[in-house]
Amino acid sequence: MESQLPPLESEPGVDEALVAPLLELGIPEAAARRALALTGGRSAEAAAQLYFSSGLDSQEEDDVQGSGYYKMVFVVNMDLSMGAGKIAAQVGHAAIGLFQLMHEKPSQRDIINQWDEHGAKKVVLQGTNTDQLLELHALALSLELPTYLVQDAGRTQVPAGSHTVLAIMGEEEMVNQVTGQLKLLN
Repeated sequence: MESQLPPLESEPGVDEALVAPLLELGIPEAAARRALALTGGRSAEAAAQLYFSSGLDSQEEDDVQGSGYYKMVFVVNMDLSMGAGKIAAQVGHAAIGLFQLMHEKPSQRDIINQWDEHGAKKVVLQGTNTDQLLELHALALSLELPTYLVQDAGRTQVPAGSHTVLAIMGEEEMVNQVTGQLKLLN
């Protein structure tokens, strides 16, 4: 079902509080606002359902000239039995580490900019154990995807040197080749 969205200028104002949850889902801001306008601004959930179920997401991808969407993925080592706060801190380390590595390389700054312009999509997934994280890391490197593997200092819940989180960034299609089989962290 091919659907054309009306131009942004013709849409009524939308509730700003409903835009943020859509951005967190990786929906570009312009598309989030259009989906909210098309659903009458009832809820972020209704706008997200419209966006993902009606083909609007693939239309948005077609609008990007010669570039796919980028996403940052975090694979958490579930074998370590970390608490929620520890996982959050380790994902934070991974995000900052990967961002800093990419920012140091001029050739990767464009990836960061495109990722940011299209919603800065971030996904947290469950990894089985250290061996799986290392395998995924090697696969990502073989595909020339930027990665960052966090090793814990060992001051709290896990032994020093434990591989806690793997961060990977790149075009969605490429990242999915590495992590597409993994489940979302819940």
